[in-house]
Amino acid sequence: MNRAIDRIIEQGRPRLHRTWPQLLATALVAGVEVALGVLALLTVQQSTGSSLLAGLAFSVALIALLLGHAELFTEGFLVPIVVVAARQATWRRLARFWAGTLVGNLLGGWIFMGIVITAFPEIRSTAIETGGEFVHAGISPQSFCLAILAGSTITLMTRMHNGTDSDMAKLAASAVTGFLIVGTGMHHSVLDSLLIFGGIHAGAGYGYADWILWFGWAMLGNIIGGVGITTALRLIRGYTRIHEWRHS
Repeated sequence: MNRAIDRIIEQGRPRLHRTWPQLLATALVAGVEVALGVLALLTVQQSTGSSLLAGLAFSVALIALLLGHAELFTEGFLVPIVVVAARQATWRRLARFWAGTLVGNLLGGWIFMGIVITAFPEIRSTAIETGGEFVHAGISPQSFCLAILAGSTITLMTRMHNGTDSDMAKLAASAVTGFLIVGTGMHHSVLDSLLIFGGIHAGAGYGYADWILWFGWAMLGNIIGGVGITTALRLIRGYTRIHEWRHS
C-alpha cells in the first residue's frame, strides 16, 4: 500500500503544477477522446439496441485517456487530493486543477460532438433519445444514487490504475469501468453531458438550461461518490504513509 501512495504522489504532483496552457490542453484532449467513445457508444447502441455492448464500445475512451495521459474531471479526485493531503500542493492548486479540467473537458466535448453529429447524421435520433434519458431523469433519489455510483466507480478505476504496474491490468480496469458506467446507466457528469450535447446538436427538444440542471445534480453525486466515499477510504488506509510525506 505504501508503494501505491508513493506512486500516486510522485505521478500526481506534476499534474497540479501544470501551466494553464498545459492544463487546458490535456483537458481539451480528454474531451475529444470521450467524444470518440460516445461516437462508438451511439453507433453500437443504434446497431444493436444493447446498452451493455454500448458500454463495452465506450471503453475505448477510457483506454485512450489512460494511454494518452489526458485529464478527465472525475479521474482527478483521488490522485490530486492525496497530493494535497501529503502537502505536496495547495488546495488552491487543486481548485485550479479541477476548474481547468472541467472547463476543458466540456468545451472539447461540446465542439467535437458537434463534429460527430454533422459527420454521422444517421445517429441523430439515437443521440437525441440517449441524451434525453438523462435530461428527463429529473432531480430524484434514483438519479442522485446513480451519480454517486458513477463517481465512486470512476475513482475506483483510478485507484486500481495506481495499485498495479501491469499495463494489461490497467486496460482491463478501464474496460470494466466503461462497461459498468454506460451499461448500467450510471450518471457521469462529463460523459453524459456529451451525450446531451450530441442530442442538442442533433436538434432535440431539450436545451442547455435542462442540461445545467441535470449537470449540477450529477456532479454533486459524482463528488460525493468519488471524494466522499472512495477517496476518503483511501486517505484513511494510507494515512500513515501520507503523514510521512508531510514531514519528509
